[in-house]
Amino acid sequence: MSIELVTLTMFGSLIIGLILGLPLSFVLGGIAVGYTYLLWGPQALFMIVSRSFDWSTNVLILCLPYFITMGLLLERSGIAGDLYEMFYRWVGFLKGSLAIVTVVVCAVVAAMTGNTGAGTVSTGIIAYPAMIKRNYDKRLVIGTIASAGTLGILIPPSVMFIIIGMVCGVSVGKLFAGGVLSGMMLAGLFILFIVVRTFLNPKLAPPAPVAFSRAEKMKSLAGVIPPLFIIVAVLGTLFGGLATPTEAASIGVCAVAVSIAIRRRFNWRMFQDVCYTNLKLSCMVLWIIIGASCFVSLYSALGAKEFLEGLVVGLGLSRWFVIILMMLILFILGMFLDPAGIIMLAAPVFYPIIIKLGFDPIWFGVLFVINLQMGYISPPFGYNLFYMKSICGSDVRIEEIYLSVLPFLGIMAIGLAIIMVFPQLATWLPSILIKK
Repeated sequence: MSIELVTLTMFGSLIIGLILGLPLSFVLGGIAVGYTYLLWGPQALFMIVSRSFDWSTNVLILCLPYFITMGLLLERSGIAGDLYEMFYRWVGFLKGSLAIVTVVVCAVVAAMTGNTGAGTVSTGIIAYPAMIKRNYDKRLVIGTIASAGTLGILIPPSVMFIIIGMVCGVSVGKLFAGGVLSGMMLAGLFILFIVVRTFLNPKLAPPAPVAFSRAEKMKSLAGVIPPLFIIVAVLGTLFGGLATPTEAASIGVCAVAVSIAIRRRFNWRMFQDVCYTNLKLSCMVLWIIIGASCFVSLYSALGAKEFLEGLVVGLGLSRWFVIILMMLILFILGMFLDPAGIIMLAAPVFYPIIIKLGFDPIWFGVLFVINLQMGYISPPFGYNLFYMKSICGSDVRIEEIYLSVLPFLGIMAIGLAIIMVFPQLATWLPSILIKK
C-alpha cells in the first residue's frame, strides 16, 4: 500500500471515529492495531505492546500526576482565593482592576501548577461572582477568565511542554524557560486589552466602591507567601540545576502540601477527592499518549517522515509559508481534539520538518503551545469554554461564552505573530539559563 493511500485512509478513519464520538485514545490505538495487523500480520502487534510498555515505564511521565496533584490541591485549598483577595485590596480602585487581577492570579497559579484547569476553575469560582456582583460586563468577565486560564500550559511548569519534550527529544528545561517571557508577554497583552477597553467604556468595569485601609492591605500580603514558596520550590530547583523535571514536580507537591498544612486547610475528604480525580486525569492523559504513540509509530514506520519532507521540498514552498500552514493546522486541530493528543499526532511529524528548514525547536515549541492555548478557547469544543459553563451555570448560554472569548482569541493570535517575528522572546532566556 502506498504512503499516500495510507495517509488518506488512516487520517480519514481518525476523522470518522471522532465524528462518531469515540474516545480519542481508543480511536488512535484501534487504528494503529488494525493497520499493523492488516499490513504486517499478527506478529507485528508486538510493536503496539512495546510502545505501550515504553510510555508506561517512562520516568519523565511521572511529572504529569505530580503537577496534576499540585493543581487539584491548590484549587481545593483556597490558596488562589487568598492571592486574589490580596491583589483586589491593593489595586481595586482602578477601572477594570478585578479583570486585571484575574489575569495576574491566573499567571501565578500557572507558575505553581502547570495546567489550565486549576487556573480557570479555582480563579473563576472566585472571580466570576465577584466581578458580576460589581456590575462588570458579563462578556468581559467570561472572556478574561477563560483566556487567562490558558496561561497554565505556557508558563512553566507546563505539562504540555513536558509531553513535547518527551515526544520530540527536546530539553524540557529549555522549553520551560522559553515559556516564561512568552507567557508574561501574553498576560501583558490581555491586561493591555482590558485597560484600553475599560478606558474607552468605563461602564464595562467600574472601580471597587470600597477603599481598604493600610492595615487590611498589609494583612492580605500573607496570601502571597504560599504561591512564592511554591514557585521558588518548583522553578528554582529546576532552573538552578538542582532537580530534574520529575524531581521538581515532586518537590512542588510537597511545597503545596506544606502550605496547606500550615494554613490548616488539609482534610481527609479533600485528600480522597484529589487522589481519585488525579487518577482519572492521569490515566486519561496516559491512554491518549499511548494510543497516539502507537498511531504515530506506525505512520512513521511506513515512511511518513520522508513522504512529508519530500512533499514540502517538492512543492517548493517558502519555509515561512510552511510554518504558517502548520500553525493553521494546529489551530484547526485545537478546535476538536485534546491538547495531549494533538502533541502526540502533530509534533513527531512537524518537528523533523522545522529542524530541516532551520528553525529553532524551542521557538517552535512555544508557538505550538500557544496554538494549544487558542484551542482551549476555540469553539465548539474548547475545554475552557465548558469549564466556564460549569462556573456560570444556567444563567449563561454556551453561545454567549463563544462570543465572549473571540476578542481574546484575536489577542492570542497577535501574541503568536509577535513571537514569530521576534523569536528572541522564546529563545533568549533558555540560552541564558540552560547551556546544555
